[in-house]
Amino acid sequence: MEQNRDRIEKYITGLVNHRGCQMYAIYANPEHVHFLISRSPSINEEWIATQIEEISCKFINENQLCVGRFEWQTTCAAFSISKGDVDRTCKYILNQKVHHHKKTFAEEYEQFIRFYQHTLIPENKGK
Repeated sequence: MEQNRDRIEKYITGLVNHRGCQMYAIYANPEHVHFLISRSPSINEEWIATQIEEISCKFINENQLCVGRFEWQTTCAAFSISKGDVDRTCKYILNQKVHHHKKTFAEEYEQFIRFYQHTLIPENKGK
């Protein structure tokens, strides 16, 4: 899928931009995608995430952009940021390739959950 990352990112950017939103940054990792958008107040996070998931999944499969059948994971997370954090967040997203050489997605996700939602990691994790 890495060899098709640019094509997938451009397609998702088009989806976002044609639905009343603006894409600021996107990076499609092999197992997840990070993006920062500015959305219209009339569009909620669930709707835009569902649009991206359903339409991009169909695009990836119809164009055979990965080995086997592609499906997004069943969950996602959305975070609001201030205008002052847009530049820093864009840099973070665009640095994902280097970032994930230092920390895996699972490690990063666990850290986000603990920091932002103060939730406990399920007891059966790691068993």
